[in-house]
Amino acid sequence: MKKLFLSIFTIITFVQLGISQKTYVPDDNFEAYLEANGMGDGIANNDSVTTANISGITYLNISNQNIADVTGIEDFTGLLDFRCQGNQITSIDLSQNPQIFRLFCNDNDIVSINVSQNFLMKSLDVHNNEIQNLDVTIMDSLETFACDGNQLSNLDLSQNTLLNWLNCHSNQLTSLDVSQNPLITYLRCHQNQITSLDISMLDSLDWLLCHINSIAALDVSQNSMLRSLNCGSNQLTQLDFSNNSALESVRCNNNDLTSLDLRNGNNTFITELKAQQNDSLFWSAFPMF
Repeated sequence: MKKLFLSIFTIITFVQLGISQKTYVPDDNFEAYLEANGMGDGIANNDSVTTANISGITYLNISNQNIADVTGIEDFTGLLDFRCQGNQITSIDLSQNPQIFRLFCNDNDIVSINVSQNFLMKSLDVHNNEIQNLDVTIMDSLETFACDGNQLSNLDLSQNTLLNWLNCHSNQLTSLDVSQNPLITYLRCHQNQITSLDISMLDSLDWLLCHINSIAALDVSQNSMLRSLNCGSNQLTQLDFSNNSALESVRCNNNDLTSLDLRNGNNTFITELKAQQNDSLFWSAFPMF
């Protein structure tokens, strides 16, 4: 009873003295930013801020602040939009911030990222980091996703059926399955080791950059809205653009093409065509240029 009385007395005393709960923020630059923007506890360099000052914050932009550690972000429990690009962050854990729907943490040194509870995510940008594993299967609302410039060898997009913008170039992908992503209009997957690419389900595809891979065949017959294509530096032997009347730019140089079907009646909008370094190329229609 005496111990219980002392505990209650201590709590009451803390409240009366105005002593608030604190959040541990060990990174001096992160703490300094929070202090300077009204989210601190009024004491510089004490590795803490007042929790009540950050728990209701919905938008936080700490980009380009020379921050290496975002410990303390877990108490931003109301956070919806978080931007921390251009820092030196190596690890980020957002498992306590399930309401975030927009995250920009690109251009850091991130090796480990935990977004396993962020099922509301609509826009995710993690490009130019050092990430080897990234699970986005819980994000069934994801619409835009940039993970280029990492070390990913696998990317499971089977649950991201609302995805319409994907940039995954400059990784270590050997395959890319977009069969469950029919809304994609913009796809950049160049500079990987992809051997096959099925885009037959992407009937709204507008931009495709898949150059510098090991793709042996590319069927664009179902992509009638395609305007720009770069499939150079692959292992393609033939291309047929007879169903691609919206095409404006084609780059298919440095392949093994033996035939290239471009029809004057169907491909009248093309203003750029690069097909050099295909030594055995045979034109199945009169060249337009």
